[in-house]
Amino acid sequence: MATAAFILIGYLIGSLSFAVIVSKALGLPDPHSYGSGNPGATNVLRTGNKLAALLTLVGDGVKGWLAVFLAQRFAWHFGVDDTGIAAVALAVFVGHLFPVFFRFRGGKGVATAAGVLFAIDWRIGLGTLVTWLVIVFFFRYSSLAALVAAVFAPFATALVLGFNAYAGAVLVISALLVWRHAENIRKLLAGTEGRLGEKKEKAPAPGG
Repeated sequence: MATAAFILIGYLIGSLSFAVIVSKALGLPDPHSYGSGNPGATNVLRTGNKLAALLTLVGDGVKGWLAVFLAQRFAWHFGVDDTGIAAVALAVFVGHLFPVFFRFRGGKGVATAAGVLFAIDWRIGLGTLVTWLVIVFFFRYSSLAALVAAVFAPFATALVLGFNAYAGAVLVISALLVWRHAENIRKLLAGTEGRLGEKKEKAPAPGG
């Protein structure tokens, strides 16, 4: 019962879509209504509001970290083992993809996954982040960087922690992240994926 409660809490934390929350707080359009329609930092940046994009990125990352941290800190008091905590890690990510508070229309999960990885083990999080940065630096494709990092993360988790419940959770998270980037994969293969720094469709003005 305690494990189920922590998993539910993780899911609810993940369901806090900061792209929508921040946009509403700053008077910006709903991120579902422009650009890629994805409620994430990259799409929010299309409004030209860098603060909103930064707050979205940080919020989505911190919620992934927070859910796992809280489970690691308190769950053992209630008899929840590492398998249960790994399930919380997966739950917060699923919450981001399918947020109950926003009609299950969530983002792709890159920032939330990063937060989860840093909470599981900072070495895994740092290694995955460096992988993402290297790909972005050389190729300037955010989506490609996310995909390569998603492939790297399960191997890094298994290397650092062994083939345990955390490695299994990270493997599922990575698979879901790749699935959410299906359209980006098609664009990459077709050569039509936008690079970082390229001018893209700008979001409509508030009320426009």
